[in-house]
Amino acid sequence: MITVEQIDLSNKKQVDDFVMLPYRLYKDCPQWVPPFINDIRLMLNKKKHPFYELNDADFFAVYRDGRMVGRIAAMENRSFNDYHKTKKAQFYLFDIENDQEAANALFARTFDWARDRGLDTLVGPKGFSAFDGYGILVEGFEERQMMTMMNYNYDYYPKLVETVGFEKEVDFVSCYLSRENFRLPEKAQEIARRVEERGAFKVIKFKNKREIVKMANDIGHAYNNAFVNNWEYYPLTQGEIDLLVENLLTVVNPKLIKIMTYNDKIIGFLLAFPDISAALQRHGGKITIWGIIDMLIEMKKAKVVSLNGAGVLPEYHGRGGAALLYSEMQKTIEDFNFEHAELTQVAETAVQMRKDLINVGGRAYKNHRVYRIKL
Repeated sequence: MITVEQIDLSNKKQVDDFVMLPYRLYKDCPQWVPPFINDIRLMLNKKKHPFYELNDADFFAVYRDGRMVGRIAAMENRSFNDYHKTKKAQFYLFDIENDQEAANALFARTFDWARDRGLDTLVGPKGFSAFDGYGILVEGFEERQMMTMMNYNYDYYPKLVETVGFEKEVDFVSCYLSRENFRLPEKAQEIARRVEERGAFKVIKFKNKREIVKMANDIGHAYNNAFVNNWEYYPLTQGEIDLLVENLLTVVNPKLIKIMTYNDKIIGFLLAFPDISAALQRHGGKITIWGIIDMLIEMKKAKVVSLNGAGVLPEYHGRGGAALLYSEMQKTIEDFNFEHAELTQVAETAVQMRKDLINVGGRAYKNHRVYRIKL
């Protein structure tokens, strides 16, 4: 028998079962990288996660004969809806066994939740913050996910949601770049050289985290504003920006963070992260002193880098800012001896960036699809 229950957030066992479901589903999957358990718990904490300052969410689990087989977060992002003048609900933390009946029941409950709030569309997966990752994987199942910056799922997930009636909303493609195939066109190289020589554009580099902390708030606001034309954009609260910066500082090598300024105003950035997926897999989402040491060691020997956070404010795209960004991207790969790079989750609405990635030698190798359904 199939039943769906709302998670009582004051019930530790229910919360634990909800949080730990994917650790059971994916325990033998070599491509899955476990998130930090405490990060998922924070998403269920309405008193502490900044998402709940203006927004709301509830959590549901589906059971077959008393055994949890799936879960979902149903969310109302009022900040997004107010900005875009929409009435959308979104879902996240969708994990489930290959059970169409269970998926149907879980989404039916989510539909009711959204309709009760006067919302007319359900979109997802879409998370609680900018670094949670978007979509259901529809291509690239053989590839390991990039740390916790995206989601991984089995190949039956798209069929489950499409059978329910979901259709494509937007795709997020991740591109692979090898050091030997990265080719910045000569014209772009010349533009980058000239704009730096003129002095208005500058690239700021950091030696340690203390230097980043001094500019953290400005970096957070620039990160938010750089994606104003993208599908996923909405104005972040100060609390959400603080969480974004906190997450950034957790896994960052300061020397891989580059900020671009124009007349001392931050107008772009390149956030690069050594791939420590192997260490994350070894420690199963737990944070221990030995796990932290292991991650630091993995960070130093990593041959793959995620370029997850590369952007220039729209008004500087035609003034040399984009050329400078890609020039610094090439330097990051070469100077730190990375053999491979991934441009992680670039929305198809970022048309120019998608073209640029092909021009510099990028190859799309993972695709995450955000789905929608009218209610």
